[in-house]
Amino acid sequence: MNKDTWKKGLESGFKTTWTLGKIIFPVTFIVSILRYTPILDWVVKMIAPVMSIFGLPGEAAIPLVLGNFLNLYAAIGGILSLEMTVKEVFIIAVMLSFSHNILVETGVALRVGVKLWVILVVRFGLAMLSAIVINLVWQGGDKIAKYGLVGNGDETVNGFGPIVWKGMEKAALGVLQLAIIVIPLMIIIQILKDLKWMELFSKKMAPVTKLLGMKENTSPTLVTGLVVGLAYGAGVMIQAVKEDGVSKKDATLAFIFLVACHAVVEDTLIFIPLGIPVLPLFFIRLIVAILLTVTVAFFWNRAELTKGNEATYEH
Repeated sequence: MNKDTWKKGLESGFKTTWTLGKIIFPVTFIVSILRYTPILDWVVKMIAPVMSIFGLPGEAAIPLVLGNFLNLYAAIGGILSLEMTVKEVFIIAVMLSFSHNILVETGVALRVGVKLWVILVVRFGLAMLSAIVINLVWQGGDKIAKYGLVGNGDETVNGFGPIVWKGMEKAALGVLQLAIIVIPLMIIIQILKDLKWMELFSKKMAPVTKLLGMKENTSPTLVTGLVVGLAYGAGVMIQAVKEDGVSKKDATLAFIFLVACHAVVEDTLIFIPLGIPVLPLFFIRLIVAILLTVTVAFFWNRAELTKGNEATYEH
């Protein structure tokens, strides 16, 4: 390990921050401004009539829209304004675990090369299917949820200038937060590479990545995404695709896993103050992610094998 290690790590960190920042800044800015317009209210009114399919009241559309357009913290702020049962809050939590911050996280996934329809089908499909299944299977949870000491943290802003400034501030903070995590992360990864620890780590994770239908060089992305989130996992994946030869197939499989199960510590703990059982929430995400990725990998490999056999037969 020498100066070149730090230099490469810093360069990689700044490049990744720039790449993802070009997505995060404009999306955060636009959505922050939209929050002060009638547009989000209009979206809520459109969605409210279909909430009964998921066993939810019409007003549950509020946290779902906030969570998908903004983030989980905004969604929790929406939940706090509603009186709902434990079961209803749990269903919302599961839906948002699969599908939240959809604009930013879809943008970074597209940057890696994952197809748009794959991201949307997996995230919204899992959110809706899980809600329907939980509503049909779980017969309890009828008590009114008792919320802990959680604050929304939003402030009232009036006037075009202050709204634009607030949007700029949130967007800039979003990129700053990204840089604070991504730059040190890239330096650490570079150090691990130069010390040959990354190779050892990948070999130790080989059985897991193989089970999920991926090669072992995908393991750093999976671990990063599981711990710190999809956007930061994308930062590692962008580097891995360029430097470590991660295939488009493995990148897609990794993102299928991570859209179902990412930032599992933060995204699970954040729901504790809402008075719902968080351990089942964690296991639902993990089990669904494993089963979905294994299934997709199985049929993908089978399709490739069939295609290869047909090509051989034709020759």
